[in-house]
Amino acid sequence: MAKALTGIVPVAPTPFDDDGRVDEDGMRRVLDCMIDQGGDAICILANYSEQFVLSDDERALLMKLSLEHVAGRKPVIVTISHFSTAIAVARAKAAQAMGAAMVMMMPPFHGVSLRSSESGIFEHFAAVNGAVSIPIMVQDAPLSGVNLSVPFLARMARELEHVSYLKLECPFAADKLAALIAEAGGHIVGPFDGEEAVTLLADLDAGATGTMSSALLPEKIRPIVIDYLAGRSDAALAQWKLCLPLINHENRQCGLRACKTVFAEGGVIRSDRVRHPQQAMSDRTRARLLELAHELDLIALRWGK
Repeated sequence: MAKALTGIVPVAPTPFDDDGRVDEDGMRRVLDCMIDQGGDAICILANYSEQFVLSDDERALLMKLSLEHVAGRKPVIVTISHFSTAIAVARAKAAQAMGAAMVMMMPPFHGVSLRSSESGIFEHFAAVNGAVSIPIMVQDAPLSGVNLSVPFLARMARELEHVSYLKLECPFAADKLAALIAEAGGHIVGPFDGEEAVTLLADLDAGATGTMSSALLPEKIRPIVIDYLAGRSDAALAQWKLCLPLINHENRQCGLRACKTVFAEGGVIRSDRVRHPQQAMSDRTRARLLELAHELDLIALRWGK
């Protein structure tokens, strides 16, 4: 990448038709809407993209479709997480060949007890590092159940050339971010947070320079980061307070369904379906979500109308 990525990198939802098939036209509309929302980049095939319910063929289709459709209008980060090192490497190579600006990956895990040793995790990231020439973002997420310590993450940042971005969404992420920056800050180009930006102010205080949220309200969250990094902390705090009720509702009540519901309400996609065994949210939760979204006049609510 020509310069360090900062700001907001929302995760693209994967739309499905009511019969459960991938909605290819809907995916293109999602990407166009996200570009209009003004994020600094787009992340695809992440957990909030429901990557865990996609077949290998669907995943390959969506990567190709997304990179071709965005066509350089925004940098695209492709999630390549897999327990198999060989598969993670193959995914990274394919992403770079198609024009991805960065890849993101969690440590290797499969279920509660099938994890790698610390040396195996390092070798896993080292293999991807040796296979590409684009930045790698390490996703430190509770979903993996893997403890990535500050000294270990700092070692990867120091010793693996392309491991230069980190997305921390673990408990007490701000303290971990601050410790990591203190230990290896010169090797970390982009310290990011996640969790829909529900802890964004604390993480910015700790040194984060970007956030990876859903695609629900990036046009409202981005000014928080921009103002904070420009020294306008009062403006950043005021905007965060404005956004926090919706962010909290998404993070604690809706999960990945929030973005799809708002995108469907605004005509971006035809259906807010999630794949089984996930379930649709309750009418009560949906009603509160849409009330909060309308109060903020989100772009997605009017994009397709």
